Amino acid sequence: MLEELRITGLGVIEDTTLPLAGGMNVITGETGAGKTMVVTGLGLLFGGRADAGRVRAEPGRAVVEGRLRLDGRVAAAVHARVTDAGGEPDEDGSLLLSRTVTVEGRSRAHVGGRSMPVAMLGEVGEQVVAVHGQSDQLRLLRPAEQRAALDRFAGPEHEKLLEALREAHTRWRTVVDDLADRRRNARQRNQEADLLRLGLDEISRVDPQPGEDDELRAEAQRLEHAEGLRTAAQTAYQCVAGGAEPTDETPDATSLLGLARRTLEAQAGTDASLGDLAARLEEAATLVADVSAELSTYLDALDADPARLQAIYERRAALRALTRKYADDVDGVIAWAERARTRLSDLDTSDDLLDELDREASRLAAEVAELAGRVSVSRQEAATRFAEQVTVELAGLAMPHARVEVAVLPRPAGRAEPSLPVNGVEVGVGPDGGDEVELRLLAHPGAPALPLQRGASGGELSRVMLAIEVVFAGSGGPPTLVFDEVDAGVGGQAAVEIGRRLARLARSHQVLVVTHLPQVAAFADRHLVVAKDTGGAVTTSGVRVVEDTERARELARMLAGLPDSDLGIAHAEELLAVAARERRP
Repeated sequence: MLEELRITGLGVIEDTTLPLAGGMNVITGETGAGKTMVVTGLGLLFGGRADAGRVRAEPGRAVVEGRLRLDGRVAAAVHARVTDAGGEPDEDGSLLLSRTVTVEGRSRAHVGGRSMPVAMLGEVGEQVVAVHGQSDQLRLLRPAEQRAALDRFAGPEHEKLLEALREAHTRWRTVVDDLADRRRNARQRNQEADLLRLGLDEISRVDPQPGEDDELRAEAQRLEHAEGLRTAAQTAYQCVAGGAEPTDETPDATSLLGLARRTLEAQAGTDASLGDLAARLEEAATLVADVSAELSTYLDALDADPARLQAIYERRAALRALTRKYADDVDGVIAWAERARTRLSDLDTSDDLLDELDREASRLAAEVAELAGRVSVSRQEAATRFAEQVTVELAGLAMPHARVEVAVLPRPAGRAEPSLPVNGVEVGVGPDGGDEVELRLLAHPGAPALPLQRGASGGELSRVMLAIEVVFAGSGGPPTLVFDEVDAGVGGQAAVEIGRRLARLARSHQVLVVTHLPQVAAFADRHLVVAKDTGGAVTTSGVRVVEDTERARELARMLAGLPDSDLGIAHAEELLAVAARERRP
């Protein structure tokens, strides 16, 4: 759960801390006091889009910090992901999150004590919290959102089936698009292929080898300067090993080193340090002997060969002709040839390849149609269960005669998606299958089943959405649920029932509710009030926990706008007593 939330410099909130509890947390306050900023802060903390216009000019940045304490499967998954990214949970197992937004719009995120991309906050948020507000009600009116809600309810096996369908659909569309492109652009492809073949033929005739240009350049330099190299090597050889015509007056280096070593060894018995020097001279003599041998080999191999030099010139000219056209060096030419061969296979428009792609497209189309049919059957089965459970919840939300239907309909063919026969019907098939899902509400017996956007008032839509969330909560989901004034347009007994349902939801989840209804606030395990201070030049807001008599005064204010009214306080205390009885297991 989210144990603590601190907000600084956001909207009317200058600096405040919300101590949150398990169960049901209610946030109330007068209009304009800053209740919405709490939800905005939560959105920022879990990777939501930053709005620089909400940052206070002083201090010029907004900071939202939160402490999460998780357990079970969610804790293992979140901690593993954060650790992989370089963050660390605290020693007590809690996880610190932070988001900073400046007035210039720059944004930074910290998770587990490490700076991270904002997307990491979003990843954590997906597993930890679900925020529901009036905008979510509007999303629920969209067919795609309704289909996504049904898929979420259907369970993990349905999700696996849906993922298999998406992968098969991607493969199918890739093959179909490739086939269409080869047929549509056959002329351009053939022209490009001819140019590539010409280049490959030219390169294959020369047959360049990796690093060949550097090797030839070095060999050409040796042949061009053969006489100078011979003179230098011969002189060096004579110095270290004696020349072809040695003289007694000019001893070689090897002889001198040998004489020096023997001289020192003769006195080593008198002074041991001379023995050490003699040993080092022996090492030097061995090294000079090696150099002498290598110089001899070099002189034997060195040959001024005009024919070989001419051949190198011609070969380098052929390589330069390739590097002028295809790359900066020979290795680049070889890489170009590899790319050209790969591209040639992509450009292939032969009848054999087209027939093969056609067969593959047909096979994949049949696989997609089969998977889409299984997904449709799974959705229809889930739709029945989903409608029944939501209808039961609506009965407890003061809509005893209302009923929800979930229609799973074949998507008409001929739209943007290609069509396939699914379960014997030609339908348009996309990555999510060939179904259109529509939530319908029968507000009372005898009423027609109308789509939510046409058949539900604002208050009814709030209750339908809450009923759906209660159903979802029964099958898991994020441990923290946030409801931002989803009770708008509701009052009376329906408001009491909403409070009761939220309290029930809070038995298995941490629930945060921003509300203006005292009937809902009465069910809270912790009641937080956002209070506005207009005493200074700038309006600010803070949050405080209210208990006992303060809580009754806050409910009286919400009931009648009279926090000091004895009648209002009595009514508030009655509400609190009713809620306390209802919350008992």
